[in-house]
Amino acid sequence: MNHPVAGTDGGIVVVGSLNADLTIYCERLPLPGETVHGNGFAVNPGGKSANQAVAASLLGGNVRLIGAVGKDSNGEMLLASTRRAGVDVSGVLTSTTEATGVAVIAVDAAGENNIIISAGANGSLSPADIAAAGETFTGASVVCLCLEVKPETVVAAAQAGHDAGARVLLNLSPYAEIPEELAALADVLLVNAHEAALFLGADSSAMPDDDASTHDWDAVRRRFDERGMHRVLVTLGANGSVVLDSHADGGMVTRIAPTHVTPVDTTGAGDAFTGAVAARLAGGETLADAALFASVAAALATTKKGTQAAYPSVADVAKCLRGQ
Repeated sequence: MNHPVAGTDGGIVVVGSLNADLTIYCERLPLPGETVHGNGFAVNPGGKSANQAVAASLLGGNVRLIGAVGKDSNGEMLLASTRRAGVDVSGVLTSTTEATGVAVIAVDAAGENNIIISAGANGSLSPADIAAAGETFTGASVVCLCLEVKPETVVAAAQAGHDAGARVLLNLSPYAEIPEELAALADVLLVNAHEAALFLGADSSAMPDDDASTHDWDAVRRRFDERGMHRVLVTLGANGSVVLDSHADGGMVTRIAPTHVTPVDTTGAGDAFTGAVAARLAGGETLADAALFASVAAALATTKKGTQAAYPSVADVAKCLRGQ
């Protein structure tokens, strides 16, 4: 597989959320009703869409971000961070009535986390804002979406991307049922195993095991295909990912092996994966090649605390791939 260090050519438009991450580190995550002692606290730039935009830009993408922040210090922090990564933030609106969105995150000693988000200004982003930003989609190769803004706004952005001839990459997170209209517009669906089970109406225990065969995953591919999702990426955390491509002759399942690292903080690793996939698809790579590159990028992102500051460069990923 060829993974050049050069940047990608096609434009990427990311539409969605920008959040200030309020992160506390602790030995273990608290049980319901329990209080535990923390051993560190940080306020970092985050939000799924901002994270994906930064990851894609650091990995060579030409990225434009559409979203909304409040007129406050958190909004200023987020705009500065995304600009510093080379993202065009001219499409990010500033709300005068809503504060910047916030995520409250707890991270344990193994790097696992739980997250609660408050939408703030993210909730103000509307289909009318997407229509007003119509020229932003011109020339885009990939439009990258998640579900941290209003569903009708996601649909409008997917339609704008489709109309512009871009591939629509939908990260089904945080999980929610989506209208058939949005499913029909999504060219690539990106889910973790839990989200995949929810989408297919199955218990997570019914998903294939870590050592499942290609045959087992092909049954999952066929179920996605029946739901109208023909190209799907399923991330499996420390166990790599699976590419389910019904557009390939006869259908294709590709297992992507994990990149073994010692995780420090897994927050935003999925966003790093999504941004990396967007960058490589915009550069013309196949879905399987993009997933391999993204798997390495996501793994490297877990080796440092925080999200955007932890994301690797294209050279970092290329170096790791050469060492495999």
